[in-house]
Amino acid sequence: MTRTNKPTTKPTLLVVSFLAATLAGHGVRAENAHPDAIQVLVERGVDIVDRFDAPGGMTGYVGTMRGRPVSFYLTSDKKHVVIGPMLSETGMNLTETNIRQSITGPQNEEAWSKLENSDWIPDGEEDAPVVIYTFTDPNCPYCHRFREAAEPWIEAGRVQLRHVMVGILKQDSLPKAATILGADNPESALHDNQRNHESGGIAVDREVVSANHKRVTANNSLMSNLGLSATPATFYKADDGTIAIKQGLPRPEELAAMMGSSQP
Repeated sequence: MTRTNKPTTKPTLLVVSFLAATLAGHGVRAENAHPDAIQVLVERGVDIVDRFDAPGGMTGYVGTMRGRPVSFYLTSDKKHVVIGPMLSETGMNLTETNIRQSITGPQNEEAWSKLENSDWIPDGEEDAPVVIYTFTDPNCPYCHRFREAAEPWIEAGRVQLRHVMVGILKQDSLPKAATILGADNPESALHDNQRNHESGGIAVDREVVSANHKRVTANNSLMSNLGLSATPATFYKADDGTIAIKQGLPRPEELAAMMGSSQP
């Protein structure tokens, strides 16, 4: 997976450590909408999205901090907070479901809407039953490999891959992306870049770049605003109809779920 910096879509030890330090240092607080142990987190930057009844008489909370989803549990005495995921006796991560329902699910639905209205290139049949959006950098070797892996479904008419062209990896990524987007036949130009990937990809057309570079920078901004920093970053509809995201090159065993069927 090609990265520009670390992704920000999942909770990290940094967030957990920050919350733990915050709790350790809080003192007596005035009356607030939340119990003191929760209010101290709110005042330090946690945005609470939802609360729910949790096992063991605790109250669960999910929220965001610096764009990352976080979870924590208020004990029954309302004086202590446990930070991090909760596991059932069978090892099931109970927290993931609440984060998905309250945070990542709505975020991904909103992202899908933005992707539909973004500047993308169709790759496959217009009436394909499955649509997948993927952020593609012309120089990204993993984008190239993902397209190769998806080809059987695309050629069979089952999937249309919609490439949201970005230029983040190398100095000539943006000019190449603009050349592809601004071509008379963008899909053909995309395939040209794919076929010639090993030899440097598509030749840059400076006139086309001049007229189309803002379209690529808009896609770059969209990718950044969605909290993504790696290509490929791919959005697809899971079996239950929810929007899922895969960052980086999918593993072979993940492709059937992403493509909506087994390999043709």
